[in-house]
Amino acid sequence: MLGLGRYLYALPMAIFGLFHFMNANDMAGMVPLPGGVFWVYLTGAGLLAAAISILIGKWDKLGTALLGLMLIIFALSIHLKGVMDSSSEDAMVMMLKDLALAGAAWMYSGSMSKDSSVIG
Repeated sequence: MLGLGRYLYALPMAIFGLFHFMNANDMAGMVPLPGGVFWVYLTGAGLLAAAISILIGKWDKLGTALLGLMLIIFALSIHLKGVMDSSSEDAMVMMLKDLALAGAAWMYSGSMSKDSSVIG
């Protein structure tokens, strides 16, 4: 039953990635860099790539290590601003969600990954 955890982690990442492609214009306003839609598509591709790497067990150590880093960047560059200026009621929840998912990604990378061929 615990083996299902890998699928329960990968599935939401894949869905989040698809949402980035389906709602890129709506999400672009949250991007703190020029070229918002480009960054939304890039992060969507990153989320999908991480989910696929977890599901197939190929390059999953690298995929989850980078996923964790990306989620930390989201928490600090997007959600922390909303927490600090109280502009968004759910900014704290979103920041804590991304921090928890980043921690889970790094735990997966450190102890559950199957393919360490790219990073030892």
